[in-house]
This record gives sequence, C-alpha cells and structure tokens, in this order.
Amino acid sequence: MRRTAGLLSRRAAARKALPPLLFFTDPVRTPDPEAVARTLPAGSAIVFRAFGAPDAEARGRRLLAVAKTRRLKLLVGADPALAARIGADGVHLPERLVHRARALRTAHPGWLVTAAAHSLSAARRAHACGAHAAVVSVAFSSNSASAGRPLGPIRMAQLARAAGGRIYALGGINNKTARRLKDAGLVGLAAVEGLAEP
Repeated sequence: MRRTAGLLSRRAAARKALPPLLFFTDPVRTPDPEAVARTLPAGSAIVFRAFGAPDAEARGRRLLAVAKTRRLKLLVGADPALAARIGADGVHLPERLVHRARALRTAHPGWLVTAAAHSLSAARRAHACGAHAAVVSVAFSSNSASAGRPLGPIRMAQLARAAGGRIYALGGINNKTARRLKDAGLVGLAAVEGLAEP
C-alpha cells in the first residue's frame, strides 16, 4: 500500500503537495494508533477521530508528538477547535460539515482541510466548498459498520475523473487492494486497519 501511495504522490508532484497516505484512527479497529503511526512513511498523515472521547486532547497530543518525530501531518476529524488547541496541521470534515471548509482555510491558512464524500455529488461539493481533497468511500468491502456498497476500482476511477478535484480512496484499502487503484487518478490512499498490516 505504501508503494502504491508513493507512486500516486509522484504523479501528483506538479500539484500542491498532499500526503500520499492517510491513516484514519478508529478506537475499535486501531486501538493503538500511535503504534501504527510509528510505521508510516514520512510525508503521510494521521486523521485522528476522537468520537467524543473524554481524553481526546491528551490522545491528540500524543499522536502529534509521534507525527512530529516521524515527519507526518496530523489532522483532527470533525473538531476544528481541538485541532487548534493541540496545534494540529488541519482537519478532516464529515460530509455534514463540508460547508465550513473555506472558512477554516481562511482562519487557518496553513491547515490542510479534507472532507468525506460518499458520492460524486458529495465529492464535487467538497471541492466547491474549498476542501483541498475529498476522501471518497467505500472503495472496497470494508469492516466499517457504516460502509455502503463498494465502488470498486473502475467506478472509483470514473468518480475521480468526474469530481473536479483531488480524491483519496478509503474503505477496504490494504496491501492487496491498493494495487488495483494505481491507475485510478487518485492523489492518494486512505486506510484504517489496512495500515496496521505488516
């Protein structure tokens, strides 16, 4: 997966640099996100999803310390206030908050702002609202409880071409499935437990 993400990154080198690989934390599927973060290649990003945990700030600061040591970026999911408090590198917005992307980029010019998208129209809206990239799911069958019908590599490539902006693929991405997306026109790959694989 890391090799495929690196290839996608080199192809996108002429555009604004974005991390080729996004690691999405999950309290159930990746109970030790710091261990996974320590294995990520430099230039990748962690998307810390706290899901309202009472110790979110402490956990976010621990991940930020790993990110700085490993030359990674840290984005905070759905919580710009937490991102600002801990000095994160940006935010990842759920679809319902994508309208905030442009204002957040204006308020925090150095931030990377990505947004979730579960359809072509949502990906287009993410770009229209000012997100640097849309994270489209689900690419392949996923263990996520909220996962819908997988797009597969052909429909993901069609969506990436039609979206009018930069696209990451999320959902069922692992060392085996990543190779099937190398020609899909993506800016990078995103995964949850797939990045915990050896």
